[in-house]
Amino acid sequence: MHEWNAIAKSFDETRKKPWGECLSFVKGREGRAIDIACGNGRHLISMGEDVEVFGLDLSPEMVKIARKNAEKAGKKVSFVVGNASALPFKSGVFDFAIFIAGLHNISGREKRIMALKELRRVLKEDGEAMISVWSRWQDRWRMHFLKKLLALKIKNFGDVYVPWRRGAEVMRFYHLYSMHELKEDAKKAGLKIKKAWSVKKASKKHADNHFIIVKK
Repeated sequence: MHEWNAIAKSFDETRKKPWGECLSFVKGREGRAIDIACGNGRHLISMGEDVEVFGLDLSPEMVKIARKNAEKAGKKVSFVVGNASALPFKSGVFDFAIFIAGLHNISGREKRIMALKELRRVLKEDGEAMISVWSRWQDRWRMHFLKKLLALKIKNFGDVYVPWRRGAEVMRFYHLYSMHELKEDAKKAGLKIKKAWSVKKASKKHADNHFIIVKK
């Protein structure tokens, strides 16, 4: 958590626009929604006026910034500092959810699957969620993982530490996913996959982000 507190301010400075995928997913939806691993709140601000919005993040500093951003945008949001693997909400209370670029920061497959189980638990029947993670085979990390495969270094395969170099260098844990693994983890959590696709955000050749839309 301390690493996200340390970079919260510079993270906010470089993450202003919501992703188009999220805008498309939340458009026209109503009811109660949660943004898990909300960061600086850039995605939850785009939710509709009739949506009761909750934002959760493990980092208190991120939550402080997200609250300020929401207030600046005139958006009423209830924020919680909490763990995605143990959500502090009752079961079946959210109509929809987004979990963007957060699952891959949880260390340990069991904890990642638990976070997906928690996502499923808090959704209402037929509730939907959008999840995104970094792709393992993106341009930046492709050779790194190919070398690990050739050397048969497959324990915790996909785990890396990614430096944040704005200001002091801070190392952040990531588990980079293959699409197959993402689907398998979602299924193990009891989620039904409605749609899955990959995109290039920064990579030139190979997709660097995977998205899935899941249903309870």
